[in-house]
Amino acid sequence: MLFSLPVFLFTGLSTAASLTHNALPWKLPFHVDGPHIYSAKNQEVQYVGTNWAAHQEAMIPEGLQYSSIKDIVSKIRGFNLNVVRLTFAIEMVDDILDSGGDVTLEDTLTNALGATNGSIILKKVLKNNPQFNKRTTRLQVFDAAAKELARQGIYVHLDNHMSKALWCCGGGDGNTWFGDTDFDVAKWIRGWEFMAKHASKKWPSFASVGLRNELRKPDAGSTAEPYDWYTWHTHMTAAADAVHAVAPDALITFSGLNYDVTLSPVIQGQLLNGTTGTSTAGKSALFTPYSYPYAHKIVFELHKYDFENTQASCSDFGASLYNNGYKTLNESDSSAKLHYPMLLSEWGFIQNGTYWNQTTYNKCLIEFMGKYRPSGWMQWEVAGSFYRKTSYATGVQVQDLDEAWGLLDHEWKKTRSPVTVENSLQKMIDATLK
Repeated sequence: MLFSLPVFLFTGLSTAASLTHNALPWKLPFHVDGPHIYSAKNQEVQYVGTNWAAHQEAMIPEGLQYSSIKDIVSKIRGFNLNVVRLTFAIEMVDDILDSGGDVTLEDTLTNALGATNGSIILKKVLKNNPQFNKRTTRLQVFDAAAKELARQGIYVHLDNHMSKALWCCGGGDGNTWFGDTDFDVAKWIRGWEFMAKHASKKWPSFASVGLRNELRKPDAGSTAEPYDWYTWHTHMTAAADAVHAVAPDALITFSGLNYDVTLSPVIQGQLLNGTTGTSTAGKSALFTPYSYPYAHKIVFELHKYDFENTQASCSDFGASLYNNGYKTLNESDSSAKLHYPMLLSEWGFIQNGTYWNQTTYNKCLIEFMGKYRPSGWMQWEVAGSFYRKTSYATGVQVQDLDEAWGLLDHEWKKTRSPVTVENSLQKMIDATLK
C-alpha cells in the first residue's frame, strides 16, 4: 500500500479525539505523467477520499451543529482516507466581491434557516467550535476546515459544485450548463480565480480543483448556451487557464457531460463539435493538453452510481466505465488518444447495512478499481445530515434532513453502518492501493 492507517469504525468521540496530528503522506505540489499522479518527490499518489459538502444554502461545511471540525476530520482520517472533495458555491464569492464582503455565520445561518432556527443552530455551531463567533465569516470557516484537514494529513480537492447555493442536481435548477439562469460563466471564472488564489495561499494541503460538478443538459426553455462538446471545450479550458494563472501548483480536474458520466470524445481525441442551428454551428475544437501551460496538471473525473441497471454483470459494468473514459488509463489502447489520471469523484449508495450486497454495483466497482489502476476516488459522502436540503422523497426543503448515504450517523458521532464500510469503503481502499 502507498498509504495505510488502522481503520476505526467510530462509536464515539473518544476514539476520534485520540487521532491528532499526522503528516501529509506525499509532498506537494503534485504533477501528472501519463495516467499517474506524482508527488514533488516523484512518489506515486492515489486519492482515496470522501465528499464534504459546503455548497448548499448555508455555504459552510455541513455538520458543525453536531460536531467540531477537528472531530469530523478525525473521523475522515479514521476511515483511512487521504483526500476530501470540499464543495463550494460561486454565490459565496459573488457575495464577497459584489456585496461588500463575506457574510457572517450569524447572517448565513439566518438566511438559510430563518431567524429562529438560524439562531438555534448558530449556538450549537459555536458550542462545538469555540474558535468561531457570530461574526466569523463563511470563508474563515472554510479556512479552518482546510487547516484541520492539513493538520491531520488529508489533502483538499476543491470542487465547484454549483453557482447558486442549492442541492445538486436537476435539469431545471438553473445551474446545469454554461449560461443557464444561475450559471454566469464570467462569474464562474471569476469565482475560480478568487478561490484558487485564496486556497493556494491559505490552505496547506490544497492539492487540486474540480472545475464544475455534473454538467448536464438543461430543461427546455433554458437560457443556456448550446449543449455540446465545443461549448464544453471553450469554457472549461478558459477556467483552467484562470486557475493555473493564480494557482500554478494545483491539479486541474475536468468533468464530463450527462451528469459527468462520459468524457469519451475527449479521451478518444475526437473533434469537439458545435450544434447545427445554434450559435456553435460549424464550430469545432480539439482538446490538446500538450499545448496547454497546465499540461502536467490535467486530471479527468467521472461519476458512477447504480441508477441504471442495478444487476448489471461486472463485465458490462466495467465496459461502460471503460468506454466512457477510463480507457485513458490504458496506454496500450490505441483508441485512447489521451492518457491522463482519472478520478471517480462521486460514487456511493445508501448506508443501511444491506444495500451493499443487494445489487452488483458494490462488487463490480471494487473489482473495477482493482483492475484499472492507477485510479482514485471520492465516496459520496461523509455527511450524516444537512442544515437544509431537498428531500428525495417529497421534493420539499427540509431542515436537519437525515442523509442515509452518509458515512456518519445523523448526529455525526458514529459510523452509520460499520458493515457497509467494511464491505464497501475499506474494500475500495484495498483494491485501489494494493
